Amino acid sequence: MEVERDTTTSTSKNSSKSLPFRVGHGFDLRRLEPAYPLIIGGLYIRHNLGTKTYPHGDVLFNSVVDAILGALGLPDVEEMFPDSDPKWKGAASSVFMKEAVRLMHEAGYEIGNLDATLILQKPKLSPHKETIRANLSKLLGADLSVVNFKAKTHVDSLGENWSIAAHIVVLMMRK
Repeated sequence: MEVERDTTTSTSKNSSKSLPFRVGHGFDLRRLEPAYPLIIGGLYIRHNLGTKTYPHGDVLFNSVVDAILGALGLPDVEEMFPDSDPKWKGAASSVFMKEAVRLMHEAGYEIGNLDATLILQKPKLSPHKETIRANLSKLLGADLSVVNFKAKTHVDSLGENWSIAAHIVVLMMRK
């Protein structure tokens, strides 16, 4: 069954749904495979496995994009930025982040705070956490104090080092 999306809804400042804040959740899960780079939060991390969907396989950035788009009531990253469109084909995840942030600002919102959790067994991300936070903060145009990043291990396919997942919660506030 197909559901039609109401295309008359606006996310502009003049929208009848001008809320003081909006909350979005983003989630992404990717298989880890040999011979692909591992990019997390815009940072190349040396590891024997990576995501096949490179260059836009940054599970963290893609989840942030989904959270922002969701908070705005827009479609997900794959629908908004299909790789069948030459404009987006082969684009890095940071390009989608910049576009999502542009849409957020255009709608009259800014980041209130963002909480990110990455789940993977290996490699350990402790040495990279502050760089990843800084990358997120810069792309979001948000103060570092409102951007949180955590990395966890797990005991299933994620714990077996077969995949990587990210959960994001974003609070956007009216400017």
